[in-house]
Amino acid sequence: MSNSSLLQRSLDAVWHPCTQMKQHAAAVEALPLVPIARGEGVWLYDFDGRRYLDGISSWWVNLFGHCNPRINAALRAQLDELEHVILAGFTHRPVVELSERLSALTDGALGHCFYASDGASATEIALKMSFHSWQNRGFQDKQEFLCLAGSYHGETVGALAVTDVALFKDAYAPLIRPAATVPTPDARLAAAGESSTAVARRAAAALERHLERHHRRIAALIVEPLIQCASGMAMYDPEYLRLAREVCDRFQVHLICDEIAVGCGRTGTFFAHEQAAIRPDFLCLSKGISGGYLPLSIVMTTAAVYADFYHESTSRGFLHSHSYTGNALACRAALATLDLFADEQVIENNRLLAAHLGDCLRPLSAHPQVRHLRQRGMIAAFDVSSDDPAFPQRFYRAALAREILLRPIGNTIYFMPPYVISREECEFLVARAAAALDAALG
Repeated sequence: MSNSSLLQRSLDAVWHPCTQMKQHAAAVEALPLVPIARGEGVWLYDFDGRRYLDGISSWWVNLFGHCNPRINAALRAQLDELEHVILAGFTHRPVVELSERLSALTDGALGHCFYASDGASATEIALKMSFHSWQNRGFQDKQEFLCLAGSYHGETVGALAVTDVALFKDAYAPLIRPAATVPTPDARLAAAGESSTAVARRAAAALERHLERHHRRIAALIVEPLIQCASGMAMYDPEYLRLAREVCDRFQVHLICDEIAVGCGRTGTFFAHEQAAIRPDFLCLSKGISGGYLPLSIVMTTAAVYADFYHESTSRGFLHSHSYTGNALACRAALATLDLFADEQVIENNRLLAAHLGDCLRPLSAHPQVRHLRQRGMIAAFDVSSDDPAFPQRFYRAALAREILLRPIGNTIYFMPPYVISREECEFLVARAAAALDAALG
Protein backbone atom coordinates (compact mmCIF):
# COMPACT_ATOMS: atom_id res chain seq x y z
CA MET A 1 0.00 0.00 0.00
CA SER A 2 1.19 3.50 -0.84
CA ASN A 3 -0.15 6.96 -0.11
CA SER A 4 -1.05 7.62 -3.74
CA SER A 5 -2.94 4.36 -4.28
CA LEU A 6 -5.06 4.71 -1.14
CA LEU A 7 -5.65 8.41 -1.75
CA GLN A 8 -7.16 7.80 -5.18
CA ARG A 9 -9.32 4.96 -3.91
CA SER A 10 -10.60 7.22 -1.13
CA LEU A 11 -11.43 10.02 -3.56
CA ASP A 12 -13.33 7.52 -5.70
CA ALA A 13 -15.35 6.01 -2.86
CA VAL A 14 -15.48 8.16 0.29
CA TRP A 15 -17.39 11.36 0.95
CA HIS A 16 -15.34 13.04 3.67
CA PRO A 17 -16.99 15.07 6.47
CA CYS A 18 -17.05 18.85 6.85
CA THR A 19 -15.29 19.21 3.50
CA GLN A 20 -15.84 20.70 0.07
CA MET A 21 -14.71 17.59 -1.80
CA LYS A 22 -13.52 19.55 -4.83
CA GLN A 23 -10.71 20.93 -2.64
CA HIS A 24 -9.33 17.39 -2.40
CA ALA A 25 -9.12 16.96 -6.17
CA ALA A 26 -5.57 16.49 -7.41
CA ALA A 27 -5.98 19.36 -9.87
CA VAL A 28 -6.81 21.78 -7.04
CA GLU A 29 -4.72 20.43 -4.14
CA ALA A 30 -6.01 23.11 -1.78
CA LEU A 31 -6.63 20.57 0.94
CA PRO A 32 -4.69 17.35 0.29
CA LEU A 33 -5.95 14.10 1.74
CA VAL A 34 -3.46 12.45 4.09
CA PRO A 35 -3.58 8.64 4.09
CA ILE A 36 -2.78 7.18 7.52
CA ALA A 37 -1.41 3.69 7.97
CA ARG A 38 -1.06 3.52 11.75
CA GLY A 39 -0.87 5.52 14.96
CA GLU A 40 1.21 5.31 18.11
CA GLY A 41 1.03 7.72 21.03
CA VAL A 42 0.70 11.28 19.71
CA TRP A 43 1.99 10.29 16.26
CA LEU A 44 0.24 9.31 13.04
CA TYR A 45 2.20 7.62 10.23
CA ASP A 46 1.38 7.47 6.54
CA PHE A 47 2.17 4.66 4.10
CA ASP A 48 5.29 6.38 2.81
CA GLY A 49 6.93 6.74 6.21
CA ARG A 50 6.05 10.36 7.03
CA ARG A 51 4.81 11.17 10.51
CA TYR A 52 2.48 13.81 11.95
CA LEU A 53 2.09 14.89 15.57
CA ASP A 54 -1.64 14.84 16.25
CA GLY A 55 -2.01 18.26 17.85
CA ILE A 56 -5.83 18.20 17.76
CA SER A 57 -6.42 14.68 19.11
CA SER A 58 -8.06 13.66 15.83
CA TRP A 59 -11.01 16.06 16.17
CA TRP A 60 -10.74 16.28 19.95
CA VAL A 61 -11.48 12.62 20.69
CA ASN A 62 -8.16 11.03 21.57
CA LEU A 63 -7.11 11.38 25.21
CA PHE A 64 -4.39 8.81 25.80
CA GLY A 65 -2.70 8.40 22.45
CA HIS A 66 -3.30 6.20 19.46
CA CYS A 67 -3.25 2.44 20.08
CA ASN A 68 -3.09 2.88 23.85
CA PRO A 69 -2.04 -0.50 25.32
CA ARG A 70 -4.54 -0.47 28.21
CA ILE A 71 -7.55 0.45 26.10
CA ASN A 72 -6.46 -2.08 23.45
CA ALA A 73 -6.28 -4.82 26.09
CA ALA A 74 -9.69 -3.94 27.52
CA LEU A 75 -11.28 -4.14 24.08
CA ARG A 76 -9.62 -7.47 23.32
CA ALA A 77 -11.00 -8.88 26.56
CA GLN A 78 -14.48 -7.53 25.84
CA LEU A 79 -14.46 -9.07 22.36
CA ASP A 80 -14.38 -12.50 23.96
CA GLU A 81 -17.36 -11.70 26.22
CA LEU A 82 -19.92 -9.59 24.35
CA GLU A 83 -19.75 -7.23 21.40
CA HIS A 84 -23.28 -5.81 21.53
CA VAL A 85 -26.79 -6.56 22.71
CA ILE A 86 -30.04 -4.63 22.38
CA LEU A 87 -30.36 -2.31 25.38
CA ALA A 88 -34.17 -2.19 25.19
CA GLY A 89 -35.20 -4.91 27.65
CA PHE A 90 -31.63 -6.14 28.18
CA THR A 91 -28.57 -4.91 30.02
CA HIS A 92 -24.92 -5.83 30.45
CA ARG A 93 -22.02 -5.27 32.78
CA PRO A 94 -20.06 -2.55 30.93
CA VAL A 95 -23.06 -0.21 30.56
CA VAL A 96 -24.06 -0.65 34.21
CA GLU A 97 -20.52 -0.13 35.52
CA LEU A 98 -19.96 2.91 33.30
CA SER A 99 -23.23 4.50 34.41
CA GLU A 100 -22.38 3.92 38.06
CA ARG A 101 -18.90 5.34 37.74
CA LEU A 102 -20.01 8.43 35.84
CA SER A 103 -22.72 9.10 38.41
CA ALA A 104 -20.13 8.80 41.19
CA LEU A 105 -18.03 11.44 39.43
CA THR A 106 -20.99 13.84 39.89
CA ASP A 107 -21.40 12.77 43.54
CA GLY A 108 -24.68 11.18 42.52
CA ALA A 109 -26.24 14.47 41.38
CA LEU A 110 -26.64 13.07 37.85
CA GLY A 111 -27.70 9.52 38.52
CA HIS A 112 -29.20 8.32 35.24
CA CYS A 113 -27.40 7.80 31.93
CA PHE A 114 -28.96 7.57 28.47
CA TYR A 115 -26.70 6.31 25.67
CA ALA A 116 -26.20 7.10 21.98
CA SER A 117 -23.38 7.11 19.45
CA ASP A 118 -22.22 10.70 18.82
CA GLY A 119 -22.29 14.20 20.16
CA ALA A 120 -25.09 15.55 17.98
CA SER A 121 -27.27 12.65 19.07
CA ALA A 122 -26.56 13.53 22.70
CA THR A 123 -27.68 17.10 22.03
CA GLU A 124 -30.88 15.83 20.40
CA ILE A 125 -31.57 13.59 23.39
CA ALA A 126 -31.04 16.35 25.93
CA LEU A 127 -33.29 18.76 24.03
CA LYS A 128 -36.05 16.19 23.58
CA MET A 129 -35.76 15.02 27.18
CA SER A 130 -35.99 18.58 28.50
CA PHE A 131 -39.01 19.41 26.33
CA HIS A 132 -40.79 16.16 27.16
CA SER A 133 -40.15 16.40 30.89
CA TRP A 134 -41.82 19.82 31.00
CA GLN A 135 -44.75 18.45 28.99
CA ASN A 136 -45.11 15.55 31.41
CA ARG A 137 -45.14 18.03 34.30
CA GLY A 138 -47.90 20.11 32.73
CA PHE A 139 -45.80 23.05 31.46
CA GLN A 140 -47.24 22.93 27.95
CA ASP A 141 -45.81 26.29 26.83
CA LYS A 142 -42.16 25.31 27.45
CA GLN A 143 -41.29 24.37 23.89
CA GLU A 144 -38.35 26.66 23.07
CA PHE A 145 -34.61 26.63 23.66
CA LEU A 146 -31.93 29.19 24.30
CA CYS A 147 -28.26 29.13 23.28
CA LEU A 148 -25.24 31.42 23.29
CA ALA A 149 -24.25 33.55 20.32
CA GLY A 150 -21.66 31.62 18.34
CA SER A 151 -22.73 28.31 19.85
CA TYR A 152 -22.24 24.93 18.21
CA HIS A 153 -23.89 21.74 19.41
CA GLY A 154 -23.92 19.43 16.39
CA GLU A 155 -25.24 19.17 12.86
CA THR A 156 -28.36 17.04 13.03
CA VAL A 157 -31.51 19.10 12.53
CA GLY A 158 -32.39 19.42 16.20
CA ALA A 159 -28.81 20.23 17.17
CA LEU A 160 -28.61 22.85 14.41
CA ALA A 161 -31.52 24.63 16.08
CA VAL A 162 -29.20 25.53 18.97
CA THR A 163 -26.16 26.11 16.76
CA ASP A 164 -25.30 29.70 15.83
CA VAL A 165 -22.64 29.15 13.17
CA ALA A 166 -23.97 30.27 9.79
CA LEU A 167 -21.67 28.02 7.75
CA PHE A 168 -23.31 24.90 9.21
CA LYS A 169 -26.82 26.22 9.65
CA ASP A 170 -27.89 28.52 6.82
CA ALA A 171 -28.26 25.89 4.10
CA TYR A 172 -30.80 23.99 6.21
CA ALA A 173 -32.73 26.98 7.57
CA PRO A 174 -36.09 25.80 6.14
CA LEU A 175 -35.78 22.57 8.15
CA ILE A 176 -34.87 24.18 11.46
CA ARG A 177 -36.95 25.54 14.30
CA PRO A 178 -34.34 28.00 15.55
CA ALA A 179 -33.61 28.76 19.17
CA ALA A 180 -33.18 32.26 20.56
CA THR A 181 -29.63 33.42 21.28
CA VAL A 182 -28.22 35.44 24.16
CA PRO A 183 -24.84 37.20 24.28
CA THR A 184 -21.74 35.06 24.64
CA PRO A 185 -19.41 35.59 27.62
CA ASP A 186 -16.39 35.23 25.29
CA ALA A 187 -13.55 37.01 27.09
CA ARG A 188 -12.26 38.38 23.76
CA LEU A 189 -15.20 40.79 23.83
CA ALA A 190 -13.86 42.63 26.88
CA ALA A 191 -13.83 46.39 26.65
CA ALA A 192 -10.67 48.26 27.57
CA GLY A 193 -9.89 47.52 31.19
CA GLU A 194 -12.73 44.99 31.54
CA SER A 195 -11.92 41.61 33.13
CA SER A 196 -13.15 38.24 31.87
CA THR A 197 -15.26 38.00 35.03
CA ALA A 198 -16.92 41.30 34.19
CA VAL A 199 -17.67 40.09 30.66
CA ALA A 200 -19.25 36.95 32.15
CA ARG A 201 -21.42 39.03 34.49
CA ARG A 202 -22.48 41.29 31.65
CA ALA A 203 -23.55 38.31 29.54
CA ALA A 204 -25.32 36.73 32.51
CA ALA A 205 -27.26 39.94 33.07
CA ALA A 206 -28.45 39.77 29.46
CA LEU A 207 -29.51 36.15 30.03
CA GLU A 208 -31.45 37.22 33.12
CA ARG A 209 -33.26 39.95 31.20
CA HIS A 210 -34.19 37.49 28.44
CA LEU A 211 -35.55 34.93 30.89
CA GLU A 212 -37.53 37.56 32.76
CA ARG A 213 -39.47 38.15 29.55
CA HIS A 214 -39.60 34.69 28.00
CA HIS A 215 -39.07 32.00 30.67
CA ARG A 216 -42.60 30.63 30.42
CA ARG A 217 -41.84 29.44 26.88
CA ILE A 218 -38.24 28.25 27.40
CA ALA A 219 -37.47 24.66 28.25
CA ALA A 220 -33.67 24.86 28.52
CA LEU A 221 -30.52 26.89 28.05
CA ILE A 222 -27.69 24.92 26.42
CA VAL A 223 -24.04 25.95 26.82
CA GLU A 224 -20.56 24.58 26.24
CA PRO A 225 -18.98 25.19 29.65
CA LEU A 226 -15.90 27.46 29.65
CA ILE A 227 -15.02 27.09 25.94
CA GLN A 228 -17.17 27.49 22.83
CA CYS A 229 -14.97 25.32 20.65
CA ALA A 230 -16.28 25.56 17.10
CA SER A 231 -16.62 29.34 17.23
CA GLY A 232 -12.87 29.77 17.55
CA MET A 233 -12.14 28.37 21.02
CA ALA A 234 -14.01 31.24 22.72
CA MET A 235 -13.01 30.97 26.38
CA TYR A 236 -14.95 32.50 29.26
CA ASP A 237 -14.95 32.82 33.02
CA PRO A 238 -16.70 30.19 35.20
CA GLU A 239 -18.69 33.02 36.79
CA TYR A 240 -21.06 32.84 33.82
CA LEU A 241 -21.97 29.23 34.59
CA ARG A 242 -22.54 30.01 38.25
CA LEU A 243 -24.87 32.89 37.42
CA ALA A 244 -26.61 30.96 34.62
CA ARG A 245 -27.37 28.12 37.04
CA GLU A 246 -28.82 30.59 39.52
CA VAL A 247 -30.98 32.34 36.92
CA CYS A 248 -32.21 29.07 35.38
CA ASP A 249 -33.25 27.81 38.80
CA ARG A 250 -35.12 31.03 39.54
CA PHE A 251 -37.06 30.94 36.27
CA GLN A 252 -37.60 27.15 36.05
CA VAL A 253 -35.44 26.58 32.98
CA HIS A 254 -33.25 23.52 32.54
CA LEU A 255 -29.50 23.98 32.13
CA ILE A 256 -27.85 21.66 29.59
CA CYS A 257 -24.07 21.45 29.72
CA ASP A 258 -22.64 20.24 26.42
CA GLU A 259 -19.28 18.80 27.48
CA ILE A 260 -18.89 16.72 24.34
CA ALA A 261 -15.58 18.46 23.56
CA VAL A 262 -14.66 20.15 26.85
CA GLY A 263 -15.32 17.27 29.26
CA CYS A 264 -13.05 14.42 30.31
CA GLY A 265 -10.29 16.63 31.70
CA ARG A 266 -9.76 18.99 28.77
CA THR A 267 -10.26 22.18 30.79
CA GLY A 268 -8.34 21.14 33.92
CA THR A 269 -11.14 19.36 35.80
CA PHE A 270 -12.82 16.14 34.73
CA PHE A 271 -16.07 18.02 34.05
CA ALA A 272 -15.69 21.63 32.95
CA HIS A 273 -18.76 22.77 34.91
CA GLU A 274 -17.06 21.76 38.16
CA GLN A 275 -14.98 24.94 37.96
CA ALA A 276 -18.15 26.91 38.66
CA ALA A 277 -19.18 24.59 41.53
CA ILE A 278 -22.50 23.78 39.86
CA ARG A 279 -24.31 20.79 38.39
CA PRO A 280 -26.47 20.98 35.25
CA ASP A 281 -29.82 19.30 34.73
CA PHE A 282 -28.39 17.50 31.69
CA LEU A 283 -24.76 16.70 30.89
CA CYS A 284 -23.78 15.63 27.37
CA LEU A 285 -20.59 13.59 26.93
CA SER A 286 -18.94 12.10 23.85
CA LYS A 287 -15.59 12.34 22.02
CA GLY A 288 -13.00 11.63 24.72
CA ILE A 289 -15.24 9.49 26.92
CA SER A 290 -14.26 6.38 24.93
CA GLY A 291 -10.63 7.50 24.69
CA GLY A 292 -11.22 8.26 21.01
CA TYR A 293 -11.72 4.61 20.16
CA LEU A 294 -15.40 4.02 19.44
CA PRO A 295 -18.54 6.11 18.82
CA LEU A 296 -20.23 6.73 22.15
CA SER A 297 -22.26 9.53 23.68
CA ILE A 298 -24.05 9.84 26.98
CA VAL A 299 -26.66 12.16 28.42
CA MET A 300 -26.62 12.24 32.20
CA THR A 301 -29.56 13.71 34.11
CA THR A 302 -31.10 14.07 37.54
CA ALA A 303 -33.47 11.89 39.49
CA ALA A 304 -36.08 14.64 39.19
CA VAL A 305 -36.02 14.54 35.39
CA TYR A 306 -36.04 10.73 35.43
CA ALA A 307 -39.12 10.83 37.67
CA ASP A 308 -40.96 12.99 35.11
CA PHE A 309 -41.00 9.98 32.75
CA TYR A 310 -41.63 7.21 35.33
CA HIS A 311 -45.31 6.41 34.76
CA GLU A 312 -47.78 3.68 33.84
CA SER A 313 -48.37 5.29 30.45
CA THR A 314 -45.95 4.28 27.69
CA SER A 315 -46.46 7.63 25.97
CA ARG A 316 -44.97 9.40 28.98
CA GLY A 317 -41.78 7.34 28.67
CA PHE A 318 -38.72 8.55 26.78
CA LEU A 319 -39.01 6.49 23.60
CA HIS A 320 -35.89 7.76 21.86
CA SER A 321 -33.57 4.97 20.69
CA HIS A 322 -30.46 4.09 18.69
CA SER A 323 -29.61 0.60 17.45
CA TYR A 324 -26.18 0.68 19.08
CA THR A 325 -27.30 2.33 22.33
CA GLY A 326 -24.96 1.31 25.15
CA ASN A 327 -22.70 -0.75 22.88
CA ALA A 328 -20.65 -3.06 25.09
CA LEU A 329 -17.35 -2.49 23.28
CA ALA A 330 -17.70 1.29 23.42
CA CYS A 331 -18.65 1.17 27.10
CA ARG A 332 -15.64 -1.04 27.83
CA ALA A 333 -13.37 1.48 26.09
CA ALA A 334 -14.90 4.20 28.26
CA LEU A 335 -14.31 2.14 31.41
CA ALA A 336 -10.67 1.69 30.42
CA THR A 337 -10.48 5.45 29.88
CA LEU A 338 -11.83 6.09 33.39
CA ASP A 339 -9.34 3.54 34.74
CA LEU A 340 -6.50 5.56 33.24
CA PHE A 341 -7.81 8.71 34.92
CA ALA A 342 -8.07 6.92 38.25
CA ASP A 343 -4.75 5.07 38.16
CA GLU A 344 -2.42 7.61 36.58
CA GLN A 345 -3.38 10.89 38.33
CA VAL A 346 -4.20 12.39 34.96
CA ILE A 347 -5.86 15.60 36.16
CA GLU A 348 -2.93 16.43 38.44
CA ASN A 349 -0.31 15.55 35.81
CA ASN A 350 -2.19 17.55 33.18
CA ARG A 351 -1.87 20.68 35.27
CA LEU A 352 1.90 20.43 34.98
CA LEU A 353 1.71 19.52 31.31
CA ALA A 354 -0.68 22.42 30.59
CA ALA A 355 1.69 24.82 32.34
CA HIS A 356 4.54 23.61 30.14
CA LEU A 357 2.42 23.99 27.01
CA GLY A 358 1.60 27.52 28.11
CA ASP A 359 5.29 28.29 28.67
CA CYS A 360 6.07 27.04 25.16
CA LEU A 361 3.33 29.20 23.64
CA ARG A 362 4.03 32.40 25.57
CA PRO A 363 6.67 33.78 23.17
CA LEU A 364 4.07 33.72 20.38
CA SER A 365 2.18 36.51 22.15
CA ALA A 366 4.89 38.87 20.86
CA HIS A 367 4.25 37.90 17.23
CA PRO A 368 2.92 40.98 15.38
CA GLN A 369 -0.05 39.10 13.93
CA VAL A 370 -1.02 36.97 16.96
CA ARG A 371 -4.02 38.09 19.00
CA HIS A 372 -5.68 36.78 22.17
CA LEU A 373 -3.31 34.00 23.14
CA ARG A 374 -5.37 32.04 25.66
CA GLN A 375 -5.48 28.71 27.47
CA ARG A 376 -7.78 26.67 29.66
CA GLY A 377 -6.27 23.42 30.84
CA MET A 378 -5.08 21.30 27.92
CA ILE A 379 -6.70 23.57 25.30
CA ALA A 380 -4.78 26.59 24.01
CA ALA A 381 -5.49 28.95 21.12
CA PHE A 382 -4.62 32.22 19.47
CA ASP A 383 -6.14 34.29 16.67
CA VAL A 384 -4.19 35.43 13.63
CA SER A 385 -4.66 38.88 12.14
CA SER A 386 -4.83 38.19 8.40
CA ASP A 387 -7.17 39.28 5.63
CA ASP A 388 -6.11 36.39 3.40
CA PRO A 389 -9.18 34.12 3.01
CA ALA A 390 -6.82 31.25 2.16
CA PHE A 391 -4.84 31.63 5.40
CA PRO A 392 -6.42 28.63 7.19
CA GLN A 393 -5.60 26.26 4.33
CA ARG A 394 -2.13 27.77 3.90
CA PHE A 395 -1.39 27.21 7.57
CA TYR A 396 -2.80 23.68 7.54
CA ARG A 397 -0.60 22.69 4.61
CA ALA A 398 2.45 24.39 6.14
CA ALA A 399 1.87 22.53 9.39
CA LEU A 400 1.59 19.16 7.65
CA ALA A 401 4.84 19.89 5.81
CA ARG A 402 6.43 20.36 9.25
CA GLU A 403 5.11 17.07 10.66
CA ILE A 404 2.24 18.45 12.75
CA LEU A 405 -1.53 18.14 12.44
CA LEU A 406 -3.22 21.43 13.38
CA ARG A 407 -6.52 22.31 11.74
CA PRO A 408 -7.43 26.01 12.18
CA ILE A 409 -10.97 27.20 12.82
CA GLY A 410 -11.03 30.21 10.54
CA ASN A 411 -8.12 32.36 11.70
CA THR A 412 -7.95 30.65 15.10
CA ILE A 413 -5.09 28.22 15.59
CA TYR A 414 -5.67 25.90 18.52
CA PHE A 415 -3.85 23.11 20.33
CA MET A 416 -5.65 20.14 21.89
CA PRO A 417 -3.11 17.32 22.06
CA PRO A 418 -3.53 13.91 23.71
CA TYR A 419 -2.61 13.81 27.39
CA VAL A 420 0.31 11.47 26.70
CA ILE A 421 2.26 14.16 24.87
CA SER A 422 5.71 14.61 26.37
CA ARG A 423 7.31 17.91 27.29
CA GLU A 424 9.69 17.51 24.35
CA GLU A 425 6.78 16.82 22.00
CA CYS A 426 5.02 19.95 23.30
CA GLU A 427 8.12 21.96 22.41
CA PHE A 428 8.26 20.31 18.97
CA LEU A 429 4.57 21.03 18.34
CA VAL A 430 4.77 24.71 19.24
CA ALA A 431 8.08 25.33 17.45
CA ARG A 432 6.78 23.76 14.25
CA ALA A 433 3.49 25.67 14.58
CA ALA A 434 5.41 28.95 14.85
CA ALA A 435 7.36 28.07 11.72
CA ALA A 436 4.16 27.11 9.89
CA LEU A 437 2.56 30.40 10.95
CA ASP A 438 5.41 32.43 9.44
CA ALA A 439 5.33 30.33 6.27
CA ALA A 440 1.56 30.77 5.89
CA LEU A 441 1.79 34.52 6.42
CA GLY A 442 4.89 34.94 4.29
